[in-house]
Amino acid sequence: MDVSVIVKSPFQAIRQSLDRLADWADPAMFITLKAVDVLLAEAEELETRGPDGKPLYGLIFAVKDNIDVAGLPTTAACPAFAYTAEKSAFVVQKLEEAGAIVLGKTNLDQFATGLVGVRSPYGIPRNALRADLIPGGSSSGSAVAVAAGIVDFSLGTDTAGSGRIPAGMNGIVGVKPSLGLLSSSGMLPACRTLDTISVFARDVDLASRVTAVAASCDAADAYSRKLPMPTMGGMPKGIRIGVPLPDQRLFFGDKASESAYAADLEMLWSLGAIIVEMDFAPLHRVARLLYEGPWVAERYAATKPLLIESNPDDMLAVTRSIIEPGGKLTAVAAFEALYKLANLKRKTEPLLASVDCVAVPTVPRFYTVTDLAAEPVQYNSNLGSYTNFVNLLDLCAISVPAGLRSDGLPSSLTFIAPAGRDGYLASIAGGVERRESVSMSQIPAGQIEIAVVGAHLTGLPLNHELTSLGGIFLREVETVADYRLFALPGTVPPKPGILRTTPGKGAHIKAEIWALEPSAFGTLVARIPAPLGIGTLSFTDGTTTKGFLVEAVAVDGAEDISAFGGRRGYLAQHR
Repeated sequence: MDVSVIVKSPFQAIRQSLDRLADWADPAMFITLKAVDVLLAEAEELETRGPDGKPLYGLIFAVKDNIDVAGLPTTAACPAFAYTAEKSAFVVQKLEEAGAIVLGKTNLDQFATGLVGVRSPYGIPRNALRADLIPGGSSSGSAVAVAAGIVDFSLGTDTAGSGRIPAGMNGIVGVKPSLGLLSSSGMLPACRTLDTISVFARDVDLASRVTAVAASCDAADAYSRKLPMPTMGGMPKGIRIGVPLPDQRLFFGDKASESAYAADLEMLWSLGAIIVEMDFAPLHRVARLLYEGPWVAERYAATKPLLIESNPDDMLAVTRSIIEPGGKLTAVAAFEALYKLANLKRKTEPLLASVDCVAVPTVPRFYTVTDLAAEPVQYNSNLGSYTNFVNLLDLCAISVPAGLRSDGLPSSLTFIAPAGRDGYLASIAGGVERRESVSMSQIPAGQIEIAVVGAHLTGLPLNHELTSLGGIFLREVETVADYRLFALPGTVPPKPGILRTTPGKGAHIKAEIWALEPSAFGTLVARIPAPLGIGTLSFTDGTTTKGFLVEAVAVDGAEDISAFGGRRGYLAQHR
């Protein structure tokens, strides 16, 4: 794997992170920050040594506060439990040796018990997309710190989806590695047989590089094992992707989530994937086992030497209510549940073997903080519908933003495969991120390319006009800086208009390139209402193609939204 990075000054990177953190002004994101003088001293020392041999040189990261960082408290979001770590966790050490700097320890659902991100005495980290939404958990602060641009990447943990749900809730990438790929030495366990340290980043490439740097077999970790290095390549061709049967898709009434998943599957098809509908009933049954069987007792065992028996009142009531019943489970019940899991594993083996990977919605429904206050346990359970089974079945997974919902929130897909296929999944997720799979040689001769910048983008209200005409998604592009983008008033659905301006005096605007048969192209053009029309657009990759443009008279008095870099950037800030 090429682990080279753009070299950045560690000193400047620390200053930038601290400035962004101050601007973000959310005291619930971090539980502990390194002292500023310590951070600057570390940056100066690193800068003196230089970037040679340090593939993560100058990158800033955050660490979930159930993972040790030398000299900082580990609290697991429980002040009565806190201790100061004498040495950093194995994975933290590997990342620091690679040139990355720890900014601090992030908030979490207490003792990593929850998928919601609201179960902490240190407050609720503010969702980076919309303040009323939960941040997702248990790795809440770690995900928000990345999504808010405070750090380049972060570490979380994942027992039931804690490395994926917060990624989906905040529109970033979340990697749930194969069990044992990353050492758990220095990580406070929740369910020791299922736990793994996870990785958050804003793009697949960095998430994959961080995972590769951190991956190592650790003799001190009984669950560490030798697995293939997670090498990321191009998107595989002709892959078979398993998805739930239509009547087994769980969205709990979230119609926007349901529609977005359907659009995401169309996008995968447009990239050349073969979509295979499969019986998800055994997987859903496995998911329900996590909070119905001995794994609750395992959480009890993890907290037994800490608080659950000696000082249970020091735990949050909701955390205690989940863990405490585990102390009453018998060995007989544990073996019965293990037998049940073994039978379900046998039933899922042919399902998983019939496809190259599985693709599910990362988040079945977006919940607000108010929602969780009214129904804290059931809604938490709902969030794990597509995540809980992954750890129990010894699978790896990666969550990646795939498109936009009708309300402007991101839709995310989680790709899942057997342990050891981490690099393969990263290659697929990277292909989705870059929309790279369909090359020009795959486009039937005679088709016409068209660039779209607004309501026809994947996942937006008019995208169906392209797909219903047999349109093929080709790639994402960015215009040269010769254009301005405007929000056109009075359009239904709301549309932007892109206008050519003085060369070099505009902005780079994100667009998608699609291909249509000539007759379909003509049909689409005939539907275009004034003041929009078709012209020729130029892109930073050196290509030009036909695309939507707006008449100059129509932008008189319209809001210039060029600074957002495209329609999606604008929608992300205007919900």
